[in-house]
Amino acid sequence: MITNDAYPMVRALHRAGEWAAALDLLGDADPELRAQILVDWHFWSVGDHDAAEAAIAALDPASVRARYLSAALAYARVLFNRGARPDDPQVIESGFRAALDDPALSGWANFKLGIFADNVMHDPATALAHFEAAHKLCEGDPMLESYVVRHLGGHLLDAGRRDEAIDLLRRSLHLRAALGARPQVGAAAATLAGELPEGPERDTLRQTAALVGTDLNVPFLR
Repeated sequence: MITNDAYPMVRALHRAGEWAAALDLLGDADPELRAQILVDWHFWSVGDHDAAEAAIAALDPASVRARYLSAALAYARVLFNRGARPDDPQVIESGFRAALDDPALSGWANFKLGIFADNVMHDPATALAHFEAAHKLCEGDPMLESYVVRHLGGHLLDAGRRDEAIDLLRRSLHLRAALGARPQVGAAAATLAGELPEGPERDTLRQTAALVGTDLNVPFLR
C-alpha cells in the first residue's frame, strides 16, 4: 500500500512523463489517479488505450471524474485519429460539460471544451470564450495556466498581436519547466520555436522538443 508520503513522488514522476514508474509506485491505491495517469500516457506517448479505458471503467461510471476522463480519452482518439468512434464528439462534449460545475475541474473543463472547439469543431470564437473562462480559474494551478496561456497565445497570433502572443508562449514554457512537466515542456518548446526567427534560441528549443520526443516516445515531438 502506498503511503501518503509517496504521493508527491507519484505526481512528480507523472509530470516528468515517467508514467510506468508512477503507476508502479502507485499500485492499486488510488484508482482515480491511476486512470488519470493512464489517460495522460495514452495522449502523450500512445500508451495502452485499453488499459486506460479499463481503469476508467473501474470508477463509478456516473461520476464527474469518470465522465471527464472518458472525454479526455475520446479526445485523444479523435485528435490523433487513434480508432475514433462515431459517438466520440458527444462523449467529449458531454463529459467535459459535466465537469464545469465541479470546483476542482471547472477550469480544466473550460480549457478542454476550448481545445475541442478549436481542434475538432473548428469554432475559434467558442474556443476563445472557453479559454478566457478557464484563465479566470487558473489561480493556484500553474499547470492549467500553462495550457491556457499557450492557447490564448495562439489566438493572439491569429489576431496579429504577435509580441503579446510570444510573451504568453514563453510564460507557458517557463511555468512547465518550473513544474518539471517534461512532456509539456517539449510541446511548449516546439510551439515557441515555430514562432521565432532563425537563430540559437529557436535551434535550442527545437533540440529540446526533439529530445523529449525521443526520450519519452512522444510521436508528435519526435
